[in-house]
Amino acid sequence: MNIILLGPPGSGKGTQAKRIEQTYGSIQLSTGDMLRATTDSDTELGRRIKAIMDSGQLVSDDIIVEMIDHRIVQPDCGKGFILDGFPRNVPQAKALDAMLAEHCLKLDHVILLDVDEAALVDRLSGRFTCAQCGASYHDRYNRPSRDGVCDICGGTEFTRRADDRPEAVINTALVDLAQVPNRASRDVAPWSR
Repeated sequence: MNIILLGPPGSGKGTQAKRIEQTYGSIQLSTGDMLRATTDSDTELGRRIKAIMDSGQLVSDDIIVEMIDHRIVQPDCGKGFILDGFPRNVPQAKALDAMLAEHCLKLDHVILLDVDEAALVDRLSGRFTCAQCGASYHDRYNRPSRDGVCDICGGTEFTRRADDRPEAVINTALVDLAQVPNRASRDVAPWSR
């Protein structure tokens, strides 16, 4: 099953992707995770992306599409894939159409996660991760079983992204986190019909 999950940061794309992955065996493909994995690989594409990111530039749509094109044909995507937050704009959506046609693949579902702005602030400002293994937690919705100890690896150090601090989220959520990504998601959603 091939699925696209659209929505702003904090809308639950990653959470829902993990659930779909566990239920159906489709592989979650997050562009952020893919960028990190590709830059760690010793490939021509990985070296190109690393050079762009190291220079502080944004990775172009063409390169993102190329990276996804390489990834969706890997054997572990045989049962399908879940694109988490991609495409983000209509040109990416059109490139995805062409890519899928080239590989004789189709989309089964496109899901837009529409979340109230106050809920986004609450979700983002409560996130934290284990510094050792990266397991995700939340102050209210997903605390470790034992306070201060990671359920996965037993680590005792946790981190919060600077942009997930409550004051940062409150200052930026209404513009950067809710309106812009949501607008982009809404622009892409009609393409999928």
